[in-house]
Amino acid sequence: MESKPASDSTPPGDMKEHIEHDVSDLPSTTLDATNGNDLFNVAKHERPQVDAFIDRLEAQLHHSTLTPPRITIPPRWFTATMVVFASLGGLLFGLDQSLISGALLFLPHDLHLDAQQESFVSSGVPLGAIAGAVMLIPANEYLGRRRAIILALALYTLGAALEAGAISYPMMLVGRLILGLGVGIETGTVPVYVAESVERKYRGNLVSAYQMNIALGEVLGYVVAAIFLDVPGNWRYILGASVVFSTIMWAGMLILPESPRFLLHKGQQLQAYQVWKHIRGVDTFDAKAEFYVMVRIAETEEREMKAKRAVTKFVWLDFVKVPRARRAIVYANIMILLGQFVGINGIMYYMATLMQQVGFDTADATYMSMVGGGALFLGTIPAIFYMERFGRRFWAMTMLPGCLIGLALIGANYQLDATTNPAGVQGLYLGGVIVYMLFYGPYACLTWVIPSDVYPTYLRSYGMATSDAMVFLGSFIVTYNFAAMQAAMTKTGLMLGFFGGITVLGWFYQLFFMPEVKDMTLEEVGIVFSTPTRQLVRENIANTQRTASLALHGRFREALFRDKSREHGAHLTQTTGEKTDV
Repeated sequence: MESKPASDSTPPGDMKEHIEHDVSDLPSTTLDATNGNDLFNVAKHERPQVDAFIDRLEAQLHHSTLTPPRITIPPRWFTATMVVFASLGGLLFGLDQSLISGALLFLPHDLHLDAQQESFVSSGVPLGAIAGAVMLIPANEYLGRRRAIILALALYTLGAALEAGAISYPMMLVGRLILGLGVGIETGTVPVYVAESVERKYRGNLVSAYQMNIALGEVLGYVVAAIFLDVPGNWRYILGASVVFSTIMWAGMLILPESPRFLLHKGQQLQAYQVWKHIRGVDTFDAKAEFYVMVRIAETEEREMKAKRAVTKFVWLDFVKVPRARRAIVYANIMILLGQFVGINGIMYYMATLMQQVGFDTADATYMSMVGGGALFLGTIPAIFYMERFGRRFWAMTMLPGCLIGLALIGANYQLDATTNPAGVQGLYLGGVIVYMLFYGPYACLTWVIPSDVYPTYLRSYGMATSDAMVFLGSFIVTYNFAAMQAAMTKTGLMLGFFGGITVLGWFYQLFFMPEVKDMTLEEVGIVFSTPTRQLVRENIANTQRTASLALHGRFREALFRDKSREHGAHLTQTTGEKTDV
């Protein structure tokens, strides 16, 4: 039988009508009005309804004309395949950061760039990525997560080709800006694509894999730069290397399915179930219950959307008018800007140049840059395995002090006399970079985990666009102004005074305003952000006091593994009677 593509297929008329009313025809349940934290557990009390709903979808899928998935492997491996290919986007992003660092040792001389032009070449990708973040909204809403990633990869490839073939400053800048467009779309889409598809108990870990791939890409970029160090026209090979990886990822994305939550967002319930069945399976009641909750929340959001469209077509105004959405966007973007203004992009983009400043020659600066990139990669590995186990607050609160120590070592190195003790200066600088990168690695994962956690589905494209823009706005500000900031503040003042000062302020912001959402579904996270901010602050202070008390009494295991997210939700259920706006 000739079948239509899954993304475009439509069930026959009577079947379509039946699908659309499948859940709404079920009896009204506590799920609609729950003000508790665990929607998932509430659904467990509705087992007959859940089983009946899944059985009906299974029957409809059996009689539908939907195209089967392009690959048929067990759900566990299907999810792993999705994460591996999607997270390659992080590798491409990381490649650019380190490739341009190596290329800047040679490119300015060949293209006759002045200092300002060199700054624009370095910061061209973050600048283009801000425009890419704007494109993120229509790309995600009208193309979907998967096709948006494919579009980003096409822009990656075009931009890299223009960079490698550049014969003038304008051509190089255009290539960097186009590459930035791809980066902006891809970095705002991949974490959402992964978060919307994977199991809740692994979500933080697997979204963190995106940051690990960024760090891996940075290491590979330095390796590529070292390989072509003595080759004539080396910077062309260095900048063109990313085409290989973008092609591999493009081929992988062609066979992967759309995000099930996005399909529900677009009213394609049967298609969403088909994808869910293949990436998550429905052999366990937990998997059935999570899909059931997703459908109920999607229906609630759709009803709210219809009511809002009758009043205004600007749905994004909910970020101003709806407290739950407003809290999410403020929190996510403060955390993102914090991650950018603790200095990572200045250190990464100018790694080789900074190595030269402390006395390394061109070759050694390239090789030593691998050490910094390798430390960042190693630092991300613990977050891959333990992001969900320890929770977001643990990683945020414990990593920033380590970053501050690294910044202090880097800043102190500039106070030493490089002429009398060159080895000491180089050793202290390299040691500071290693400490900084090891601690920043897990913290960097939060840049992608937090935005993919916090936004409601109907606003997720808009929210990710703002968060994506903040990532690259912060990156552009730091990279473009880095040299000028060094001159104005002194090198020590920039590292320890500016970046270090923001690190301290950020730690206190997290202490009071950062919620814990580990092991929650995306739908449950919405309820946390429906909590008044003052209540969240009280809970954070109380949890911090309890954790400190346990640690002081030697009960370290209990302090580390106590489930603060569930305690938070349980306490809110007892102390607030508000109806949550998911």
